Amino acid sequence: MKLPILLLFSALLATPAHAASAPTPAEAEKFMAQAEDRLRDLSIKAARAGWVQENFITDDTEAIATEANDQLSAATTELIEQAKRFDGLKLPPELARQFLLLKLQNIAPTPKDPKLRHEMSETASWLDGEYGKAKYCKKADDKDSCLDITAIEKILSESRDPQELKDLWTGWHHIGAPMRPRYARFVELSNQGAREMGFKDTGALWRAGYDMKPEEFSATTERLWQQLRPLYLSLHTYVRAQLVKKYGPQVVPPDGPIPAHLLGNPWAQEWGHIFDLMGLPENSSGFDLTKLLQDKKIDGKNLDAKGMVKYGENFYKSLGFDPLPQTFWERSLFTKPKDRDVVCHASAWDPDFKDDLRIKMCIQVRDEDFVTIHHELGHDIYYREYKNQPFLFENGANDGFHEAIGDTMALSITPEYLKQIGLLDTLPPAEADIPILLRQALDKIAFLPFGLVIDQWRWKVFSGEVKPENYNQAWWDLRLKYQGVAPPVARTEADFDPGAKYHIPSNTPYMRYFLARIYQFQFYSALCKESGFQGPLNRCTFYNSKPAGAKFKKMLAMGTSKPWQDELEVLTGQREIDARPILEYFAPLQKWLDEQNKGQKQGW
Repeated sequence: MKLPILLLFSALLATPAHAASAPTPAEAEKFMAQAEDRLRDLSIKAARAGWVQENFITDDTEAIATEANDQLSAATTELIEQAKRFDGLKLPPELARQFLLLKLQNIAPTPKDPKLRHEMSETASWLDGEYGKAKYCKKADDKDSCLDITAIEKILSESRDPQELKDLWTGWHHIGAPMRPRYARFVELSNQGAREMGFKDTGALWRAGYDMKPEEFSATTERLWQQLRPLYLSLHTYVRAQLVKKYGPQVVPPDGPIPAHLLGNPWAQEWGHIFDLMGLPENSSGFDLTKLLQDKKIDGKNLDAKGMVKYGENFYKSLGFDPLPQTFWERSLFTKPKDRDVVCHASAWDPDFKDDLRIKMCIQVRDEDFVTIHHELGHDIYYREYKNQPFLFENGANDGFHEAIGDTMALSITPEYLKQIGLLDTLPPAEADIPILLRQALDKIAFLPFGLVIDQWRWKVFSGEVKPENYNQAWWDLRLKYQGVAPPVARTEADFDPGAKYHIPSNTPYMRYFLARIYQFQFYSALCKESGFQGPLNRCTFYNSKPAGAKFKKMLAMGTSKPWQDELEVLTGQREIDARPILEYFAPLQKWLDEQNKGQKQGW
């Protein structure tokens, strides 16, 4: 039975006089057990408040979420401070790891001062809510002309009118400007909290969560990017040439960066929506997944949002994972409500840290959402597999693992899989491999430099290398350097374009997504081998393979109880993140791209 929070807090604060000078491993173990109980209780409260706040965006729900997060932040900050008395004490490896992970709990470390801590929690909730309720209104005095991010994403993915695309891109990016001063203040407060914990700044704290020194992690991400950059350059060169054919050299410079509004996405992070502009014959991939989904009838009715989710659930069940609980279907958000603002950005939830699994999505019946569903359910499956670990081990081996789980499953959405589940009648011919790979590369490869830029920018912001007066310039400098994209209209420091990307105002670390793009191919390659598949890697599906599922479950159940290198070894036999599987997967495409690009200038 758990102590009431007030009594437990008093117990944690009350340290016997003799322990202050000579703490013992037994006292450290007792402290950690009490600390984990308290953190679990307050994390549940904060998770429930966050769910309500993102599903019912009002001043009141923001205040409730602020209070809950403030209490959790206060407890975490206090416990981290109290844990310092065990520094230098020789502890069993598992307990020592728990103390390390306690220090890394706060991705937004708060100052000790209660007033500043509350200010930071309030600022964080405001930034998150400001993004969630943001709209671009074509006419300032006409609410009917207002578009939320879901509507804007749809138009940007479908329109081929460069002026309309430019207007929408510019309109959405205006939402960031009001966030700028409060974001700068948030950075100040977060850095103060990080320094009080013993870290140089918040960026250093984030990079410390990868079982290596922060500078080693930075070097690892750069090593991986250099391995993958040639493939990205081949893709960028080909895409730019096709866009020049569509829009002309006055709109797309033939040897310069690609204008960001033309890539089918508000942030130019994934380019799959412009596949139709890539110069390939219509239906060259042999099928259109969006059309297959929209034409699908179940019991005489069109496939709906819940039916889409059922496909994702069935994939995991085919590997031996348990069905989702009934509460998942009762409590999740599957479609955008008509009567209120919600944060539509897809996310997975586990508010009780046990079995109350949920997703929150504004699902559209289309290929992109089909893949996203598999991804979000991967989070939920991971939550459930490690639920019996101690609280501080209830997480992914690192945050890149968590993002990679569902994406690994999505790689198995091959024509063979679609045929097995009744969405596709006949398999496309072998020559369809290039179109299929190109379609995937427009998302997975195009994303890689964007995945680096978000946190490269924040690391520089947190360290002070980039100051508030240079936020926007630094943002576009990095995007040019890594992505080779540029804004369609002039930008100034009156703008705050990072705020138009959800993960900045929500303070969600982003390097996990870059890592996940690489881990997923490493996981996928290992699971394909475990399933007995033989052939080109890009044609593998391990759907229905219980041996692959069993090996996957073994790794997932470990949570973050071991360094990620140990857990990676359980599944893959390797101890280092490796870009070779992704290069192997896309090798046929890179060969084809390089042939198409002959005579074209690479780079910008």
